[in-house]
Order: sequence, then C-alpha cells, then structure tokens
Amino acid sequence: MSRAVPTTAICALLAASLVTVAAPAHAESAGTYVALGDSYAAGAGVPSQSAGLCMRSSRNYGHMVAETLKREAATSSYKDVTCAAAKVDALTTTQTDVGIPVNGPQLDAVTRDTGLVTLTIGGNNLGTSALGFVDVVATCAALSVTNPFGAPCRDHYGDTLDKRLDAAAPQLAAALQRIHAKAPRAKVLVAGYPAVLPDDARTCLFKMPATTGDLTYLRSVIGKLNDMVSTTAVANGAAYVDTLSATKGHDACSSDRWIEGILPTKPALSLHPNATGERVMAEAVLKALRG
Repeated sequence: MSRAVPTTAICALLAASLVTVAAPAHAESAGTYVALGDSYAAGAGVPSQSAGLCMRSSRNYGHMVAETLKREAATSSYKDVTCAAAKVDALTTTQTDVGIPVNGPQLDAVTRDTGLVTLTIGGNNLGTSALGFVDVVATCAALSVTNPFGAPCRDHYGDTLDKRLDAAAPQLAAALQRIHAKAPRAKVLVAGYPAVLPDDARTCLFKMPATTGDLTYLRSVIGKLNDMVSTTAVANGAAYVDTLSATKGHDACSSDRWIEGILPTKPALSLHPNATGERVMAEAVLKALRG
C-alpha cells in the first residue's frame, strides 16, 4: 500500500516548483539594456555631452528609457554605445573619423545577458559624408539657386538615394540577426526617424534653404528611410517604433520645434531632436515596449 503524503509536504513541493518557474522570467526581465545607433539615438548636441566625437547625451532617449526601466526594476544595467555619424556598418565594424578609431563595433556591447536592445540607424547611409541626411540637405540648399522654382536636388539625385537605402537594408537585416544570435532572449526595438520636415513643404518657406519642390522630395526620402527600417525590422524579429507620428507638428519648420532647424535655437545638431524630441522618442519606445 502506498504511503499518504502529508498536506504540508505537498504545499512545500508546490511552493518550490513555483519558485523554480518564476526565477528565469525575473532574470530575463532584469537583463542588461543596450542602446545602439547614430546621432539621433545619441542625442547629439543635447546637454550634457560625453564620449567625444560620438556626442552621447545624458538625456538621449536611451538614457530616459533606462531610467524608467530601472525605477520599475525591469532592467539590471544600461550600456550606451550610440555614436554620431554611425552608418549601419558601424554596428559590426570599428567606426573611424579620418582614419582614427572613434567607436568600437557597437554589437560588441550585446551579450547573452542582454534583455533589451534599442536601435536607430540608417539615416547616415543616405549621405556620402559623416553628416548623412544633413549632407543631402546641404546639397539641396546649394542647388536651390540653380532652379528656385523647381526641384534641382531631386533631379540631381534621381534614384541614387533609393539605391543607398536598398544597399543598407541587407546590412541592417544581418545586424539584427546577429543581435538575436548573441542575445536570444532580448527584445529588440528599432526606432524610426522623427518628423524632421513637415508634410506641407510650404510651411518651410524662408525657414529652410531649399526649394519647395525639393523639401517635398526630402520629406519623401525620410518616409522611404522609415519604410526601409520598419520593413527590415519586422522581417528580422524586431519591433518597429514609429517616432514620426509622435513628433508631427514639431518639425524643423514648426514654431514649436522638437527637431531643430538648419540654425538650431536650442542645444542640438541641425535637423536633430532637441531635449524635448529625445524625450518624446523615449515615450514612444516605452509605449511600444509595454504594448
């Protein structure tokens, strides 16, 4: 005859099994948070700045997300390896400036205990210099005098920028796959680019040194950039964070700017988020993370 097991013993066994199941979930949620990306993720120009040419701000969106998650005990530590002027290949190779190393491969910061990764990158692949998209805008400004009522910049680039985005997509896809391989339990969120320019280019008259036709063209380029980033993110196991919708109406031509203009009036790089813009991007990331 089998021997009856005391009720107290059964309760003890159940309690032990619950502890065993719950522990891994807690460990996963408290993993390291790693922030990757370019100047939009770094908060370039927003006080206070560190990391030399990488121009990381203590108030970039990653830091604000990390502060919130720390209060909620949802992350154990934070690593910020974002760097201004980073292109997609800076995720896997050393970033240099005139041959001098500026930042190591960003994915080196991702390890097996990483629980969360955020990333904003791709915009610098549009330009040939370290200025990225700002480089494109500068070209448009220079060309505007050649045809003030047309779209000389659009005519100049043709499908060149589309091809640059097409070339960046597989690089981004490979980087996302590598993140998953290095940190299989991590949540990966790819934040898109904010509303640098308005939907209606006419609101930029006398505020941006480019023709109305080219401002419409540039707005479409930002749309294609975000389309590439979102499509690649979703196809490679990451969530896409829409920061454009969250910042609409507060573009570089707005009277209430969250994205600075060519001549910034608040601390930030030209055509980059100021402190408010970075905060709104942080809110969008947190909303997506909780959603």
